[in-house]
Amino acid sequence: MENAVDGPRDPAAETAKQPWIKGSVSRRGFLLGAGMVGAGAMALGTAAGRWMVPAAQAQAGKTAPASTPAPATAAPTATASPTATTAIPDRTFLSTKLTTPHTTSWTASATAAGLLFVGPQGHGSSGLIMDNDGRPVWIEPTGAGVTDLRVQTYQDRQVLTYWTGTGIGGHGEGLGRILDTSYRTVAEVNAGNGLKADLHEFRLTDAGTALLISYPTIQRDLSHVGGPVDGFMFNCHVQEVRVDTGEVLVDWSAVEDIGLEESYMAPGDSAAADGSSAAKAFDPYHVNSVDETGGTLLVSARHTHTLYQLDRATGALQWRLGGKRSDFTVEDRAAFAWQHDARRRSDTEVSVFDNHYSDGTTGTSRGLFLTIDEAARTATLKAEYANAGHRGNAEGNVQVLPNGNILVGWGADPAATEFTPDGTAIFETVGLGNASYRVYRFPWQAAPTTVPDVGVLPGNGSSMAVFVSWNGATDVASWRISTGDSPSTLAARATVPRRGFETQFAVANASHVAVEALGAGGTVLATSAVIAV
Repeated sequence: MENAVDGPRDPAAETAKQPWIKGSVSRRGFLLGAGMVGAGAMALGTAAGRWMVPAAQAQAGKTAPASTPAPATAAPTATASPTATTAIPDRTFLSTKLTTPHTTSWTASATAAGLLFVGPQGHGSSGLIMDNDGRPVWIEPTGAGVTDLRVQTYQDRQVLTYWTGTGIGGHGEGLGRILDTSYRTVAEVNAGNGLKADLHEFRLTDAGTALLISYPTIQRDLSHVGGPVDGFMFNCHVQEVRVDTGEVLVDWSAVEDIGLEESYMAPGDSAAADGSSAAKAFDPYHVNSVDETGGTLLVSARHTHTLYQLDRATGALQWRLGGKRSDFTVEDRAAFAWQHDARRRSDTEVSVFDNHYSDGTTGTSRGLFLTIDEAARTATLKAEYANAGHRGNAEGNVQVLPNGNILVGWGADPAATEFTPDGTAIFETVGLGNASYRVYRFPWQAAPTTVPDVGVLPGNGSSMAVFVSWNGATDVASWRISTGDSPSTLAARATVPRRGFETQFAVANASHVAVEALGAGGTVLATSAVIAV
């Protein structure tokens, strides 16, 4: 696939840069595979954000969204958003070998509090915490595959969580990891019953459990959907697992409840996924999110264009929303397709990232809020959020922020936009690598157990340049540099304010250097090793 920003790609070369990535992006896949690389091109236009509370209208007939639902009402024109930046070389630093993509952002008014948690694919680390200006705060230091990086609560403490593992085509095999505010691993969670956790979801609950997805390969007769009699397919399991013990409380198998004919995919759509072998397994469901509300679980299946509600205790299927067998009458403007990140916001409201199109189809992606009436079995459009013609053919998410703002991550279109509740776009960042599975905003305060990193470049004449960073630290206000002819003769030479991820000093030449990280009150938070110049 040729990217409109970067031009033709060399998948083999890019995979070599990220050895944990396998497979390739296809119109049926979405993310990993060569897929942390360029799952979709930027498609930026000049349309403003839009939000709509629909006026009263005639009762809609019961509909199932086609594979390409009709686009929503066109948005009004406004100031153009920044152009994509994925063609710019990655940001590098003198004090560390870690790298991040260059990003571009604009801000029209104050955003919700917090930092941005993103997963830039194909550009150095795939786990990144950054500020509104794109300056890194924490760069995942090992180069491991990371998705769904976010802040959650575990044992009444704020923690950093993410999935990590190996991408295999459009899914993954790995585990969920929980870090404390010093970036130390406090727990790892895998799927149970012999399965491996997929990359799409790692959701912690107040009950001390984790919600996970898995993609085991099974054999099935696929002849009635155009595949082989002795075919291979990905089943999808949804599990609820106790974090501390690994006990499986719920294990729902999609193939037991969802017929293959519900899928908008067919084995004949792709020679690489025709079901003829385990290596070419057919992917009829593509479950990509699971959410919990009291006694129920809400599951999103991308390839059936359907949300499924399950009984949390038994795993029994209660209803379908959307798709070919919807139990709800779905208003035309509420129809979604190829969706991600379904969340139950209340008894009467569901949000979803409506990708709205896949490769070869049309549509504009949107953050979608639906009003649902379970008694009347109706689903209507409450609000939609779209900006600048963003189109994510895969991935994406919607987050409701504490102040009521809405953050939409555009997934394979590597950008994120923050809206006020009335739909005004007030912040946008683009150039999040080649894609970012999800994007979140959270307050985060952390103190790493590592020490600051220091790099030195000789200058002209009597001065030298010193560069310092401390990956993951959030409370550094300033840096104090000490130099001397030996480690025992170091003396403080200068104190300068912190300037983003990496701060530069210019000081007189010396043979040894050390730097202290200072808090807002001048307290020493950490001291670097002594560096021999």
